[in-house]
Amino acid sequence: MLYYLFRYLASFGIPGAHLWSYISFRSILTMVLSLVISVWFGEWFIKWMRRHNGTEAQRDIEIDPYGVEKKGTPTMGGVIIIIATVIPCLLLGRLRNIYMLLMIVSTLWLGFLGFVDDYIKLKKSKDGMRPIYKLLGQAALGLCVGLTLWLSPDVVIRENVRTVQENHTEQVVYASEPVKNTITTIPFVKNNNLSYTGLFTSLGRYRTAAGWIFFVIVVTFVVMAVSNGANLNDGMDGMCAGNSAIMVLALAILAYVSSHIGLSGYLNIMFIPGSEELVIFLLAFMGALVGFLWYNAYPAQVFMGDTGSLAIGGIIAVTAVIIHKELLLPLICFVFLCESISVLVQTGVAKAGNKRGEKWRFFKRAPIHDSFRIKPGQLPSDFRILWNWPHGCWLETKVTVRFWIITIIMAALAIVTLKIR
Repeated sequence: MLYYLFRYLASFGIPGAHLWSYISFRSILTMVLSLVISVWFGEWFIKWMRRHNGTEAQRDIEIDPYGVEKKGTPTMGGVIIIIATVIPCLLLGRLRNIYMLLMIVSTLWLGFLGFVDDYIKLKKSKDGMRPIYKLLGQAALGLCVGLTLWLSPDVVIRENVRTVQENHTEQVVYASEPVKNTITTIPFVKNNNLSYTGLFTSLGRYRTAAGWIFFVIVVTFVVMAVSNGANLNDGMDGMCAGNSAIMVLALAILAYVSSHIGLSGYLNIMFIPGSEELVIFLLAFMGALVGFLWYNAYPAQVFMGDTGSLAIGGIIAVTAVIIHKELLLPLICFVFLCESISVLVQTGVAKAGNKRGEKWRFFKRAPIHDSFRIKPGQLPSDFRILWNWPHGCWLETKVTVRFWIITIIMAALAIVTLKIR
């Protein structure tokens, strides 16, 4: 809203109004505003939840050895993150931009889905919403985003094409007109554009439709996978919020270079017109996450719940798809990936052991971050643990910070892929 107001004022030559046309100015202002809202609103929200008994029930001591200490902590803190993200974007973002609209809709939808789950846990059943309903809600968003990117005329790219001049120096040039395309970026590869449509050349004139259908399926899978990965990572004070803030910063950098024709040309990546508004949204989101950490750092005064974790994963997934960097998600979201794989491996090993009448486990606990806080002797003596490490119990803060460090390393590696090919 303010963007359009100051753009109108700039037409009258009012000093300073032109600043609102700069992405750097609006993004930094948005980040600061979201951080302030998050800290201010967070204090009010925590008190409100305490007054209305919206607090965490005591956790299972066999899963969380510090669960007794966390009894009575307010949950649904994802509301803080969502409000602190959406309000600055409505004030400072370009609301006619298709990417900004997609991000706001994705945030509100998954936030609502997680809110319903958290509400059921508080008021009706500790198990919350049935998993199938959450998966359907995530799939619906992925389908909506995929179809929008396919059908919207505002979603276009200018593909990078390398040419060699007479003096043997390379120069990056772009297609003369922005076009709709299903290409994505393959990390560590020099000619790094992969077209989903190119996978279906044998279908002749139907290859374009097949490529877009496959693209929509990929988007749906990515949204579901990353959203659930973030949900699994949300198990320790400051864990998911800290990791996500780092991931979002990496995506903001990738979105900025993709939206800048000079930088995208220098880095030989596709130019995505209009994606600069993603930087506004992502820095607002990062500010909200950092502000949330003010209360979520150990010992947590509030938990984000599924309201926050589902929205976080969805935002990261949709952003990566928009800037055609979904194949970088295994690097950027390495921690989320490990959490998801650990659950799948643990479940598979347990089923294999059950068939032999034995209690097998690959990790001491899953998701994998739980393995690091299991105290000696806490597991049943008849369990056969295939990977019994670490042998002791780490402090929760140590596990959280070490996961942050891993995320920083992997996010930096994802950014470096722009040059390492």
